Amino acid sequence: MSAPVRVLVVRFGALGDVVLTTPLLRAIRRASPDADITVVTGATWAPLLRQHPAVDAVEPFGPGDRLRDLANRLRRVRWDHRIDLHGSLRSRLLRLLIPGRWGSWRKPRLGRARQVWAGLTAPPLPPVAEQYFAAATALGVTPDGHGPDIHPTDEDERAVDALVPPGPFIGLAPGAAHATKRWPGPHWAGLAELLARRGLPSVIVGAADDRGFVTGGPGLDACGIGLGPTAALLRRAAAVVANDSGLMHLATAVQTPVVALFGPTTPTLGYAPYRARAVILERDRPCRPCSVYGTAHCPMRHHRCMIDLTPEEVADAVSAIA
Repeated sequence: MSAPVRVLVVRFGALGDVVLTTPLLRAIRRASPDADITVVTGATWAPLLRQHPAVDAVEPFGPGDRLRDLANRLRRVRWDHRIDLHGSLRSRLLRLLIPGRWGSWRKPRLGRARQVWAGLTAPPLPPVAEQYFAAATALGVTPDGHGPDIHPTDEDERAVDALVPPGPFIGLAPGAAHATKRWPGPHWAGLAELLARRGLPSVIVGAADDRGFVTGGPGLDACGIGLGPTAALLRRAAAVVANDSGLMHLATAVQTPVVALFGPTTPTLGYAPYRARAVILERDRPCRPCSVYGTAHCPMRHHRCMIDLTPEEVADAVSAIA
């Protein structure tokens, strides 16, 4: 009996990028059911992949960990395929420390530069989830036409039992890594009030300090409960409203409809909700897109791309999709 194919996949972070690796992981499992698939990812994101049916092992890498120690552990295995889905300096160093042939994801820098920095009209970039497949050409895998998938555990589900209101509710995800991607706090409060009038309570989700991005208004606070429980909570929501963020992708990965708010970034850069039931709200402004990932301050100092998305418009989108 031949040994199983051993596959090493590296994607350190962040949340949305890790979630978007799952269509590729699923395709590898489908092509090689007996494969032994190990994923290297950030310690923060590791819990999301430990229970994934396409993953056999997760190697978490935390802020205080040494790359050489990680490489020493991984060199004990004879890998048949090595896939770098990060393309960062750290992942390249890891490739040097683990000799062998690597497939790698190349960021579409030219395509992004044409849209963001040159301001040129360009065809939409392929979804990032599909771009990743170029790093795995040696495996001969193709997308299966479905979105990302994350599977909360029974423990995750029990952790949110007391947080979920009776009946349908809407998840609000006001956080984003960069300030310009965040819808204004008073808008979130206004949305929660509008939804409450329509009989839809809100539950605010995200990191522990994301509740501060909502200025007043109703809404249960479920921030800081952990990624697994957050995924379980998002799965129970009738719909989720999110900025262009990791939680937007996490909501799609538990098959919950999403209203996605795009401002300084645009879906054409490859990060639109992938193969998901979603409504994308955005404003056509001559200064958009001004960034690939968002920035700390609006370069034009007006932030109209987000301010002009009204709570009424978002509430209507929720009513249409929930």
